[in-house]
Amino acid sequence: MALEITDANFEELVMKSDKPVLIDFWAEWCGPCRMVGPIVEELAKEYEGVAVIGKLDVDANSNIPVQFGVRNIPTLLFFKNGQLVDKQVGAVPKSVLAEKLQKQLA
Repeated sequence: MALEITDANFEELVMKSDKPVLIDFWAEWCGPCRMVGPIVEELAKEYEGVAVIGKLDVDANSNIPVQFGVRNIPTLLFFKNGQLVDKQVGAVPKSVLAEKLQKQLA
């Protein structure tokens, strides 16, 4: 299951992670987010122990989206060693996200 990322735990779960991190920036009212949500959950199961997969609700957490310039949702950010290394805006097939995540594991 994808972790719940918040303004409060972002530093610990993302910036200090020794594994690649994928964060889905989403909101309950966002249609495309509901399409991406199940894909993110599948990736969380498939990459368990290898990568950190999380979801950040932009309505409940405003600091982190502002810090990384997230203006549209869904936005998926990829981090490695505390650095933003890739970004995907909008709903895309699972294969696109898996490929981007796989690059961070290489």
